[in-house]
Amino acid sequence: MSAMTTSQELHDRIVGQNIPKRFLANLERHGDVEVLNWKTASGDWERWTLRDVADRVARLTTGLKNLGIGHGDRVVMMIRNRAEFHPLDIAVLFCGATPVSIYNSSAPDQIQYLVNDCGAKLAILEDEGFLERVNKVGAQLPTIEHVVLIEDANGAVDTRGGPVIRYADLLASEPADLAAEAETATLDDLATVIYTSGTTGPPKGVMLSHRNIAWTLESVGQSMRDQTDIEDFAGKKHISYLPMAHVMERLLGHYYLCDFATCITCLPDPSQLAPITREVRPSVFIGVPRVWEKLYAGVQAALSADEEKAKQFNDAVAAAIPITERMTAGTASEEDIETWNFLDAVAFQGVRGLLGLDEVEIGISGAAPIPADILAWFRAIGVPLTEGYGMSETTAVLSWASAAKAGYVGRAATGVELKIADDGEVLARGGNMFEGYLGQPEKTAEAMDDDGWVHTGDIGEMDEDGFLKIVDRKKELIITAGGKNISPANLEAALKMIPLVGQACAVGEKRPFVAALVVLDPDAAAAWAAEHGLTGDDATMAALAENPDVIAEIETGLADVMSDFNNAEAVKKVKVLGAEWMPDSELLTPTSKLKRRGILTVFADEIEALYAK
Repeated sequence: MSAMTTSQELHDRIVGQNIPKRFLANLERHGDVEVLNWKTASGDWERWTLRDVADRVARLTTGLKNLGIGHGDRVVMMIRNRAEFHPLDIAVLFCGATPVSIYNSSAPDQIQYLVNDCGAKLAILEDEGFLERVNKVGAQLPTIEHVVLIEDANGAVDTRGGPVIRYADLLASEPADLAAEAETATLDDLATVIYTSGTTGPPKGVMLSHRNIAWTLESVGQSMRDQTDIEDFAGKKHISYLPMAHVMERLLGHYYLCDFATCITCLPDPSQLAPITREVRPSVFIGVPRVWEKLYAGVQAALSADEEKAKQFNDAVAAAIPITERMTAGTASEEDIETWNFLDAVAFQGVRGLLGLDEVEIGISGAAPIPADILAWFRAIGVPLTEGYGMSETTAVLSWASAAKAGYVGRAATGVELKIADDGEVLARGGNMFEGYLGQPEKTAEAMDDDGWVHTGDIGEMDEDGFLKIVDRKKELIITAGGKNISPANLEAALKMIPLVGQACAVGEKRPFVAALVVLDPDAAAAWAAEHGLTGDDATMAALAENPDVIAEIETGLADVMSDFNNAEAVKKVKVLGAEWMPDSELLTPTSKLKRRGILTVFADEIEALYAK
């Protein structure tokens, strides 16, 4: 069946629907399924079923309507990954309005820009810290009529005048007739506006309609059913820790709940991901590459304490990699499977359990390229890690395949068409393509042509089996002084395979050769320090970054990982840094993509030193 026919079939399935109607259909099927849980401050677990969520949605819908929220309005939300987000977002949709999540790190001037760009009528904030930021620009937010606070708002002040409204008071409203309210929105109405991270200029509001979301849910549901043993996602466990302002978490950590009754563990503090993963043991585990890289580095650091044990484990992985590749391709022999089962029993099973990944049925890395060797390593130890590809403008989804091929981001998702343009750019078309950038028709025309093809801005290649490889961002290719076009992402992925390196940024624009900034991995560096008897001030990340032996070990690794690149492409020199680059900063986006302009500015002196004669 052709991609276009499949796309039309998905359109046919969603005629007359919207997200509220799909939520109610899900409620009828899975009302008693636990869909939300979280750990309280006391360490106890709280849990809600889908019916619990629906009860809150009904009350909040009435409360929001009493505040004047109706069809076509926009509601801005600053809420961490907590249970209240879900019924609030759904209730806004039942009003026929559009919820717009913004990053919780947004400074007052950013809040002012985003609120005014989308013309929000209501702001729903988590706590008084967020309220304080809003109040600083309150006079410049003419469209905001009310502010709702989730945490106890007694004594909280809205500097524009009028009381701050308590979430608890909204929740005390009489429940709305959800079946009646579900008729308000149409497929053409906006289900959300996702703001880009602003790495290439002011954030743009990506408009996603009910049609985009419903079509995408049909597409991913079909893809998963076709490619895995999962027939029903109800109760499948997912840890929600990426910001709800990011399209990947919004799809997997919210719309999946609405449509499939997945069980979401709310994690407002991402630093607790490792212990919560071990406790929850998720069925679906989604991480940006840095999450997977840190898990990998943690295992390597733990193994380094016992050289013999480390060698045995690494030998087992090396033996397992070609076996798992044959298992994926369906060409494994009985001997292959017996060998892998033996290795699993003596080595891999225990490591999966220590990581909390022993129940993972689908593992996905997305938002940026993951080193192929790390993907192969996880698959070898029995974690079914795959790489997915998508963007806000495509409702998070473009390609994925359970039969992962290291270095590739899968095949086109169900109903999606992919092609490579003459200049190498990846183009995509399907029902998940966005409605345009809010208030920016010129930018929309640049991103989507008259035939509905979205220009992704990524350079890609497609193999004979339809697997897509992303080479780099079109605008991020390094052009050296010699005129050579070089992909920094490929170099950075290779650099992160040096055991001591956790993060990397290749540089070399208009320079005579390519160099890089590399950041020590905290776990690996701490293990190295312990192994070499360093303590106190000598074992700090800053000291280790200047330690000649550390630098020498990284330079030895540099020669090894650059051996697959030609001389013009290979990184010749590195500067070792000790302070880890943190998400949602001037150096990284909230999902740990490099903000290259920020890095080039902050480390301008270090970069100049790399090229000093």
